[in-house]
Formats: sequence, C-alpha cells, structure tokens
Amino acid sequence: METIHAADEVRYTWTSEPIEGGAVLVGRDRVGAVGTLEELRERFPGARVRRWPGVLGPARIHEGPLPDAPSPRERIHAVLKSGAVAVLEAYADTPELRAAAERNDVVLLPGVQSTAIREVGRADLAVFDQNGECIATVCAGRLVHRRR
Repeated sequence: METIHAADEVRYTWTSEPIEGGAVLVGRDRVGAVGTLEELRERFPGARVRRWPGVLGPARIHEGPLPDAPSPRERIHAVLKSGAVAVLEAYADTPELRAAAERNDVVLLPGVQSTAIREVGRADLAVFDQNGECIATVCAGRLVHRRR
C-alpha cells in the first residue's frame, strides 16, 4: 500500500529549504514521489495519508557507539527511535549487532555520508519535533518508530 507522509515542514535534506505544503509518497521500500500534499493526493488517490507534527526529512546516520541496551536487538531499536536507519560499521562490531541491524533493514556504512530524500531512493524518513526529539522513523518504507 502506498502512503503519503506529510508534515508541518518537509525537507529534501536537513539544510535545504522546506517544500511548501510538502509531502513524500512511499510505496514498498522506495520514495515514489515528492511534492505538495495536494499534488500527491491528486496523483495517488488510493494512498493513505499520515500527517505528522514537526519536520520531516531524510532519516539520519547514527555516527557513534550504539546506545547501551540489554540485547543487540534493543540497541538497534534505540537507534531507530532516534531517527537513524544507518550505523557506522565500526560501531556494529559484533556478529550479533550486524545480524540485528540486517534483520531490521538498518544499513551498515563504512563512513559518514550525506542523506537526502530522493525519488526512487530507499524510503528512509524521520520526523522531529521543535525540540529535536524523534516523532517517527520510516526505515525502508516501514514505520518502525512512532512516539506516542
């Protein structure tokens, strides 16, 4: 099912200007389109719409040691709750952490790189409130975290 994610503010990158009335269409694990909510609703009338308070942009890369938690799975889930869907290989330093990352579609990267929302790119999105707290994380098209 296709989902249109809209927020108070939508950005291609965290440093780009906001897209006026912006929204992102996600189908399976890919970004299908980026535009205004009005335009995407017209083009994709069967898509469900999720509206988020805050700023929607590309999911982040966790650049340091993974949070402490009782299990590798919980350490990866803590990363997802922070709005990140990728970690640096150097910090996924055990087979158990790598396996937990793989099971959750978390990307292992050799180094830091820039992130952006790109049409036909992998659907990795994050929404943050005005205090910088993660409201929602979409990893490879799946909503994996939603703050209640």
